[in-house]
Amino acid sequence: MKCVLEFLWLILLSFFSCCVDEVAAEHVGAEAIVHYGPACLSPCRKLPVLHIFGQEQLDAMRCMEVFQELYPDRQAYVIVLSESAYFHAIDDLASKLKPIYPNVVFAQLDSKTNLDSSHPISGIIQQFGRRFIIDEDHGLENYSMFYIGSEGPELTNFMLSWNQCPFSSFDPRTGQGRCETLDVNRALRRRLYLVERARDAQVVGIVVGTLGVEDYLSVLDHLRQTIHRAGKRAYTLAVGKPNPAKLANFLEVDIFVLVACPQNSLLNSTDFYRPLITPYELEIACNPARTWTGRYVTDFRHLLPGACDHVLFPEKTNIEPSISLITGQLRSVDPSLIPDTEPNSGTAVMCRNHLQTMCQISPAASFLESRSWRGLEQQLGQTEVKKAIVGRRGIAIAYEDEPCG
Repeated sequence: MKCVLEFLWLILLSFFSCCVDEVAAEHVGAEAIVHYGPACLSPCRKLPVLHIFGQEQLDAMRCMEVFQELYPDRQAYVIVLSESAYFHAIDDLASKLKPIYPNVVFAQLDSKTNLDSSHPISGIIQQFGRRFIIDEDHGLENYSMFYIGSEGPELTNFMLSWNQCPFSSFDPRTGQGRCETLDVNRALRRRLYLVERARDAQVVGIVVGTLGVEDYLSVLDHLRQTIHRAGKRAYTLAVGKPNPAKLANFLEVDIFVLVACPQNSLLNSTDFYRPLITPYELEIACNPARTWTGRYVTDFRHLLPGACDHVLFPEKTNIEPSISLITGQLRSVDPSLIPDTEPNSGTAVMCRNHLQTMCQISPAASFLESRSWRGLEQQLGQTEVKKAIVGRRGIAIAYEDEPCG
């Protein structure tokens, strides 16, 4: 009975979240996890996972009709993607479309391997928990994407990552299809504006948005080093699920970078006091060797050393001043802001004027110095020591030493 109760409890913890709750499973000593509901299919660090996606109803005949309306050319090269809840009906749809469309490709769920390579090897592409084979001579950028599912973060992630491919979709709940009208270029311009905000920032807050995705600790260390070498200050924040109220407590932070799974990394930060960016956008802002190529990376694991999108930080960086495209002011990196030691080295700062030195090397300390109220001051050794005395007795409405009437 004890094992059954623990098993059910883990199911409840993992429900309504695309990421597997591996931390909660470790708290009860679990050896495996059963994840119910939608999933981003990001690989876990330690425990094996069994995904139960559920089975939403899909009208295959209606989907085929919409597909034929959107793609009248039967020689069209199309990749069919779907939400995990409709994957059970993909074989039925494939049996209807493949005899008519010889170049259509159906993506398979690939939650076990998770090689996540956006560069095809022998025509095989594995990314975002999907796996499909394309014609190498035709090229991925010349394929169209047909998405089965409702509008949401997953579709947005796909459209930004494969932004050179036109997208269309079919919503099984409404039975309607459409060519996606999301202005990808406008969305990219918004993201590149945030990159410019990151270039102007002096204090960067690294928000930990996942504790279960593989290599999240490695990317935290990678981001700290990148921020450090760019002459900025980094502060790591673990606040659970980020929201405007939580992050508004850190007024000294100029911009936040969110470490999360690909589906949740593109968080709309219009309601936040400071914007949130992705690790890829931070690298564009801080790493002078990384340039915009048109490809957008939402999976932070691709940025790590040895991964397909890793770019080495140059040994010698040019610290010549530049002009901010937002403020129009001169932007420069002060070498005095870059300490000789690596971040998190634990080296203590010894100086005569501690407060002044901290303000020089830490923008956060400088921000605290400019505040009119800085919190309670202990004033150790400055307050006269007094003996404890008996205080007033009674309740506030009638203390014993107060006269009656």
